[in-house]
Amino acid sequence: MAFMAALEADLRALSAEARRRHPAVKDAAEHATLKLRSLSNPREIAQNGDILRIFLMACNVKSVKLSVIGLSCLQKLISHDAVASSALKEILATLRDHAEMTDESLQLKTLQTMLIVFQSHLRPESEEDMSQALGICLHLLESSRSSDSVRNTAAATFRQAVALVFDNVVLAESLPTGKASPARLSSRASSVANNLTRSFGQTLSQAFNYGELTMREGLTDVGKLGLRLLEDLTALAAGGSARWLHAQSLHRTFALDILEFVLSTYVPVFRTLLSYQQVLRHQICSLLMTSLRTNVELEGEAGEPAFRRLVLRLVAHVIRLYSSSLVTESEVFLNMLVKVTRLDLPLWHQILVLEILRGFCVEARTLRSLFQTFDINPTNTNVVENIVKALALVVATVQASDSSEETLAAVAGMFSSKAKGIEWSMDNDASNAAVLVASEAHTITLALEGLLGVVFTIATLTDEALDAGELESPRCEVDRMECSGQSALLCAAMVNSTWLTILDSLSLILMRSQGEAIILEILKGYQAFTQACGVLRAIEPLNSFLASLCKFTINNPSEGEKKSILLSPGSKKLETLMDQRDSIVLTPKNVQALRTLFNVAHRLHNVLGPSWVLVLETLAALDRTIHAPHASTQEVSASVSRLSRDTSGQYSDFHILSSLNSQLFESSSLMNITAVKSLLSALHQLSSQHISGNSQLSGQQIGSIAFSVEHMTSILVNNLHRVEPIWDQIAAHHLELANCSNPQLRSMALDSLDHSICSVVGSENFQGISSASHQFKEYQLAEESETRSFEYAVLSPLVILYSSNKNIDVQMGALKILLHVLERHGEKLSYSWPSILHMLRTVTDASEKDTISLGFQSIRVIMNEGLATIPVQCLDECILVTGAYGAQKTDINISLTAVGLLWTATDFIVKGLIGKSVQRVNHMSEEEVQSGLSMKEGDIPTNEKDVNQNPLQQLVDYNKLFFSVFSVLQKLGADDRPEVRNSAVRTLFQTLCTHGQKLSPTMWEDCLWIYVFPMLEHVSHLASTSSKDEWQGKELGTRAGKAVHMLIHHSRNTAQKQWDETIVLLLGGIARLLRSFFPLLQQLNKFSSGWEILLAFLKNSILNGSKEVALAAINCLQTFVGSNCPKGNLESSYVQSVLDIYELVLQTSPNYKSDSAEKVKQEVLRGLGDLYVQAQSLFNDDMYLRLMAIMHLMIKSSMNSIDYDSELGSIPPVQRGILEIIPMLHPTTMLSSMWSPLLLELLCYLNGEESPLHKSSKEARGQNTDALANGTKCASVERGHTNGSGTKGDTMVGCGWGILFVEKLVPIMANLFLEAPPHERFSAAPEIIQGLGRCMNTRRDNPRGTLWRVSAECFNRVVTDEVRQENAECRSDVNSYKLSRARFWKEVADVYETFLVGSCGRVLSSDVPSADSVTADESLEMTVLTVFGDCVLKQQKEAPVEVLQRLVNCLDRCASRTGSLPIQTVSLLPLHCSRFSLACLQMMFSLCSCTLKTSSYLAVSETSKASISILTKRCETILGQFLADENDLGDHPLPSVRIEETVCVLQELARLIINIETTNALNIPLYMKEALGKNQSRGRAHLLSLLPTFSELVVSRESRVRELVQVLLRLISSELGLQRLT
Repeated sequence: MAFMAALEADLRALSAEARRRHPAVKDAAEHATLKLRSLSNPREIAQNGDILRIFLMACNVKSVKLSVIGLSCLQKLISHDAVASSALKEILATLRDHAEMTDESLQLKTLQTMLIVFQSHLRPESEEDMSQALGICLHLLESSRSSDSVRNTAAATFRQAVALVFDNVVLAESLPTGKASPARLSSRASSVANNLTRSFGQTLSQAFNYGELTMREGLTDVGKLGLRLLEDLTALAAGGSARWLHAQSLHRTFALDILEFVLSTYVPVFRTLLSYQQVLRHQICSLLMTSLRTNVELEGEAGEPAFRRLVLRLVAHVIRLYSSSLVTESEVFLNMLVKVTRLDLPLWHQILVLEILRGFCVEARTLRSLFQTFDINPTNTNVVENIVKALALVVATVQASDSSEETLAAVAGMFSSKAKGIEWSMDNDASNAAVLVASEAHTITLALEGLLGVVFTIATLTDEALDAGELESPRCEVDRMECSGQSALLCAAMVNSTWLTILDSLSLILMRSQGEAIILEILKGYQAFTQACGVLRAIEPLNSFLASLCKFTINNPSEGEKKSILLSPGSKKLETLMDQRDSIVLTPKNVQALRTLFNVAHRLHNVLGPSWVLVLETLAALDRTIHAPHASTQEVSASVSRLSRDTSGQYSDFHILSSLNSQLFESSSLMNITAVKSLLSALHQLSSQHISGNSQLSGQQIGSIAFSVEHMTSILVNNLHRVEPIWDQIAAHHLELANCSNPQLRSMALDSLDHSICSVVGSENFQGISSASHQFKEYQLAEESETRSFEYAVLSPLVILYSSNKNIDVQMGALKILLHVLERHGEKLSYSWPSILHMLRTVTDASEKDTISLGFQSIRVIMNEGLATIPVQCLDECILVTGAYGAQKTDINISLTAVGLLWTATDFIVKGLIGKSVQRVNHMSEEEVQSGLSMKEGDIPTNEKDVNQNPLQQLVDYNKLFFSVFSVLQKLGADDRPEVRNSAVRTLFQTLCTHGQKLSPTMWEDCLWIYVFPMLEHVSHLASTSSKDEWQGKELGTRAGKAVHMLIHHSRNTAQKQWDETIVLLLGGIARLLRSFFPLLQQLNKFSSGWEILLAFLKNSILNGSKEVALAAINCLQTFVGSNCPKGNLESSYVQSVLDIYELVLQTSPNYKSDSAEKVKQEVLRGLGDLYVQAQSLFNDDMYLRLMAIMHLMIKSSMNSIDYDSELGSIPPVQRGILEIIPMLHPTTMLSSMWSPLLLELLCYLNGEESPLHKSSKEARGQNTDALANGTKCASVERGHTNGSGTKGDTMVGCGWGILFVEKLVPIMANLFLEAPPHERFSAAPEIIQGLGRCMNTRRDNPRGTLWRVSAECFNRVVTDEVRQENAECRSDVNSYKLSRARFWKEVADVYETFLVGSCGRVLSSDVPSADSVTADESLEMTVLTVFGDCVLKQQKEAPVEVLQRLVNCLDRCASRTGSLPIQTVSLLPLHCSRFSLACLQMMFSLCSCTLKTSSYLAVSETSKASISILTKRCETILGQFLADENDLGDHPLPSVRIEETVCVLQELARLIINIETTNALNIPLYMKEALGKNQSRGRAHLLSLLPTFSELVVSRESRVRELVQVLLRLISSELGLQRLT
């Protein structure tokens, strides 16, 4: 245990210290150590006194070191309760002995031990022990041998001992245990208001803790002990001796301090125990009265300031805490204190007294208690009133002082220091004039703080009464002037007895002072007192304080005040003040006074009454000051730079004041209605006194009027919940201003009226019946008379201003206000719509563009956002007004926008139609539903029965509205301004197309026959009668004396051209209608006649209209066909009619060559193609032939004697159009018989010949379907006539059409041929092959051209596909089929003979071609050769033998080119020529080979049999030529071409294997064929026929030849079955 270990350590230290000089102590310490080890806790130590005894023994030795150790150990024992109570006397005796010792450390140790005794269980309880213990402390306190530290420690120990004694008294007497804080006066480092709040809280806390205490007489022993101590302390304070404490004397100051501590801390003791109160009454109060006397001169300690301060503090505590029980004594004390303030005493004495009085004033409960005890009681003195007057007299001394300015400056400095938290203190030794001034200022400061304390106390007590319900708040609607309740009456009495004195003093200091802190404090007092007066309904004090406050808000300082400003801390320099002599300067005092005025007005707005006028005049002056150009505020701090003052402080103050000004009027919503009307009347009075007939007003007058108007609006905005009683007053004043001659006032009135009306209409209370604007009935309107009258009253100023005021700015202002109302709150209007629309209708008659623009903005808002909320009776009028804006001629943009608004209206109307339809379906009876009756969309009940059953539908006739819009659009569609009519036309058709599905058939008929067709005829008439004269643009200015006009595009520089644009829009709209609603329109009754009218209009537009009109009409037809044919909506008659128009247009002027005509023809051609593509199922043979005839006519019309493409390098537009539509003319299954005419027609285009179909078109139209079935035979006959020799036909390719046209036509024709069905294709195949062959032969004349290349590629595709065709279904007519196939193969042979032999592998031009061109040509030749061999010869199945022979011979001729050249020229042959010849030779070997076993084996076999003989002959020729050339050249080398050819032949012969059928075709003896057949030939029989040639080649000088010959000889031996013998 740490305690036991510490004791053992102390004993060892004690033994060591006493070892030499005090052996007995040493032995006892060692014995105690052994004894201690046998003990386990402090209780056992307390029971065994040996441990305590050794420490007391060490103390009694009187050795300092041993005593220190002994006292330390004694403290530990006492602290751990290890000492028995019976040892107290022995311990006290030891401590008393040590107190007599002079060692300071021992004295301090003794006091420390004494304090531990008081705080432990050993504390003295008997009077003797307590007296002895306290005597030790007093002895050390008063001993002359004690040091200062010992005295201070003794004083603190004695104070703590006294506190412990009285704590025990409280416990023993069962008194409240809560202690009051030591009652010190409020710190001057904080404001009076804060002191008041804190003191008020402390006093409340004390009252709560103590409550009502009952006095009793009896005392316990502890109570008697405390009483003895109190009596001795009182005697010592009076300068006597203490019998019980055995103290002869004590410093009276210390005794008074202890008494102050006891009186302020243990209040329940003196309020409960009679004995203690009697000591307080008879002894302490007597002592204080004696000490307070100033009529005798005090000597010694009693005359010192410290003693006087303690006496006054004791008096203050007695008055504060015990005045209720010591009434007489307190009254005497208070009167003595008040009297002291009037005596000529030292300043320090006055300051001490003023501090006490100030403390009473700032403590609300104390001041209230004093007023209740004395002032209210008639038998007592008016103590509080006397205190206030005494303080006021002290404040008034500043006027009589010679150094009043210095004193006031010092007072301001004290308040400033206090605001910064710096405590100000007085130097007692001061004797110079500066200290005297400071002392005087201190007295004035204390007195002023006391007066402010009274003010804040009254305000605090008034708030308490208000919270208790004894008073009504000035913000309440009910104005109860009578005060009831004890607290309220007390506050009223305090106000009545003090207000005049306080006002004089505060106004004096406020007028003379310039310091910021003191001004703030005084103005806080002003505010607090005026608010209290307002709550108490003290009218006279309230008005007096308010009038005084207004004097300090805005003023022009006098010379004395300017001097005071200069002397105040932080004021500006004289130069600055002189520079601003013409400016308005708000001093800090003015700013703070204004803030205070705002606060007062906020709190007391309901009770100001007539004082509002004074307040408003002040605020108007402030408003003028804020908006004055040279207005500024005077800063307080001089340390701030001028720039900072100008930029931050000035605008900050102005901003705050402006904000406070606004907040005051915003708070009008909290006033009662009477107060609001009074405020408005005051504003009206302020404004009206400046309005005169003269239009010239000063800036101050306008500022006052602006102030009134602005804040009238502010009051209105903040009182919208009760606007009806005040609206007339506000509106009348606005109208009065709007009719003034001054334009600035008119503008001001309009802006304010705008804000006011928008605010009223936008308020929640302004609802009207807008929530059901389309559903109210007449009887509901009658019930809303009050709402209607108010709505009229709100908007009537606008109508009055526009109709009666002739000033343009006023009219435009009224329109702007209306626009704002409609934009923000139009949905809330109900009853004023007729007048609004009438007003907007009259605007269209105005001559000013800006006025019309403003009016139209309102219409735009209505149409875009307000249609759903306008009463139904006004919808039609709204549409008509919109039309009026569209028809006005002042601003075209307005007209265009108005047309757009009509489109918006149709959206709204259609929604209504849908809603009605749904509503009607929902109201259908079950019988109607069961009977299957249906309601068509858009139908509206029109009979009387339906109307009666559905009264709601009487209100809105959407059909009428819809047609009203169409009527307006129809009228605008004939406007003389192109932009307007075009927009109207566009909108009309857009409306129909968008909402057509929602219209009933009846409505459709009305739309078409009343609006659409009449508009069509009217616009067409206006266009035909319009002028063709060119317009001049708008004159922009002059240059060199000549007018400069705006340029107009040539397409719009005449009236007729402008009307053409309108017609285009009409056609576009009709196209949209036909595209979207043609099925519906077909069902209308008069649609057939309408269709005829439309067709006539379209025909006329195409034939007689301009280019854009014609194109629009064609587009209309294309759109009609393209949108309806795929859906199956068209009958054949409609397609026939469209075809008739196209044919008529193309036949009318086929040779017309203008650009416009070309474009029209091109569009017509495109239309023809689209017509056929979309309406294929509706076309018959006759229509198809007509279509082809029309196409041929167009091609013929595009012919030109001058080669168009040679000059321009492009195809004419018409021909391009033809090429675009030809692929579309793909005959359907139903028109399969038209394939032959189509292909024949294309061949005619290819050959540049007249079409047989065109020649006999008239006869063809008259033929029946059976005759058309024989078209193939007729075509064959015609083909026979058109066919001629190849050379003659070749020269006619592209004649009249152009090579470029033919180039584009060839692939189109090939594609169509390949798409044709087999039974239609086989008859046309010869002609197609022939035509392609002619095109291919153009290579000889134009080897760099493209036609032959395109034709060759197409020929490859066609011949490949045709050879592969089975054509089984085409063999029904065997003779015809065979004839056709024979002609086909003949044409194929002709093409190959002509192209391969004549063009391929040859040099056709002397020009050196490019490498790329040569490569491309060679590649194409190889492709043709590959197709010829692999696809034609190898895969043919029915080619005649003679044709095969021709084809193989053709191939042989191409292969013989290299070998047929003499040795001298063969080396000059180009490489591509030799390669082509070698490729042909290799192809012949490929034809004879039998290695491929395919499905076309028989065809290959026939080809090989026809080829083998020719091949062997060609090989023999080549080899023989090689031998001949080698012999002729001798030792000279052969050309490489010759060697390569020979090597190729030998290699191919070695690789070639033929079948038995091919072997039989060889030119070898029969017996050899039979022998080879029997010996199972290995396919090398062809080598036998060349054996003689091989025998000659064995001696060739070319090694490769010899080697290959050896190989061939071995193969021959193998074929013959011969082997080596060895």
